[in-house]
Amino acid sequence: MKRLSIIFSIVFFQAVAADVPPEQKPEVAHLLDFVRQSGCLLIRNGSEHSGEEAVSHIQKKYDYFKDDITSTEAFVEYSATKSTMSGKDYTIRCPDKNEIRTQDWLLNELNDFRKKTGSDAPVR
Repeated sequence: MKRLSIIFSIVFFQAVAADVPPEQKPEVAHLLDFVRQSGCLLIRNGSEHSGEEAVSHIQKKYDYFKDDITSTEAFVEYSATKSTMSGKDYTIRCPDKNEIRTQDWLLNELNDFRKKTGSDAPVR
């Protein structure tokens, strides 16, 4: 009986511990590099943050919400869309471009990345 309990605990823990599927981890890495190297500013609750600062914040939120994240789209939703404190959308300000919601910016980049790599996962 004890052995069955241990097996059940292991299976249950693996089912509860969610994260981006292994085949989508390169997409998350690409999006983080994209933010870091973009030269754009993340606007979060009225404050501007460099790409490096933005990645640090997004990574912290990813680590916090990892159990709720089951896809790259969920990574964007939970980690890079809006403030959990104020509920305000994050936006991106890039040189010579209109400011847009970070969610739209990242999902567009994800779609482009999938086209380049031949991935068939749909972007919401």
